Amino acid sequence: MSTQLTSSGTFARRGARRTVIKPSRGWAGLRLGELWRYRELIGFLVWRDLKVRYRQTLFGVAWVLLQPLALMAVFSLFLGQFLKVNTGDIPYPVFVFAALVPWTLFAQSLAASSMSLVANAGLLGKIYFPRLLLPVSAVGSFLLDCLISSFLLIGMVLIYGLTPSPAALLIPLFAVLVVLAALGIGILLSAVNVKYRDVQSGIPLLVQLWLFASPIAYPVTLVPEAYRVVYAINPMVSILQAFRWAVIGTEPPTLAMVAVSTAAAAAMFAVGLAYFRRTERTFADII
Repeated sequence: MSTQLTSSGTFARRGARRTVIKPSRGWAGLRLGELWRYRELIGFLVWRDLKVRYRQTLFGVAWVLLQPLALMAVFSLFLGQFLKVNTGDIPYPVFVFAALVPWTLFAQSLAASSMSLVANAGLLGKIYFPRLLLPVSAVGSFLLDCLISSFLLIGMVLIYGLTPSPAALLIPLFAVLVVLAALGIGILLSAVNVKYRDVQSGIPLLVQLWLFASPIAYPVTLVPEAYRVVYAINPMVSILQAFRWAVIGTEPPTLAMVAVSTAAAAAMFAVGLAYFRRTERTFADII
């Protein structure tokens, strides 16, 4: 293979492969294939997050279960015992915990992906990698937490004398849907957070409001039937209802609600990706 003299005075081989990195222009392509090429980096970041989260903690991975169990206890006392929320033949603690498992995954994924760019600001100006990799990898460690909580949920179902539905095998699929719903908002907020740090103050409020706007402590049947399709604009409505149906055999969401939730989640995901790709070329300059 021959060589030639370049304009800078150095020699380069003819036919040698060169990689040119350029900033994206306009509404650039999403280039999602890059995430697969950088899958090893995603795995490293997920492992790093796991080690950092539980390093020097007294209870370790027990924190995975403490948060949903504490919320279940509060809801069971005030809504289950005092207000007597009707959940049919399903014991109220199991009813609530069956929704808290996917909800905890959603809330943690949303918060982590929203803060991912600012939390890794030191990496953005040093090396090239797909910036979208950061919010995606931020949710990876919480999938393990969801798996642990799911085992506890199955145990509670058996303790209360219920029979797990064969549809419980769909739990991994619903976990993926939860992550996609969280990333739709998290990717958008992560890009906005680079320029406006108000996001990190507003996320706890957003998660808290979203908690009560989702059928976690109460069944969907408490919402008037005429408003349920509109209520399903919240994508977690259909996901939580489907998760309960798969585990404890409650009524599944209607096709109309699933269609509305799916369309809303897809729209949020598309808007989040588009805005992220539009603004990512400025991240290193302003973060």
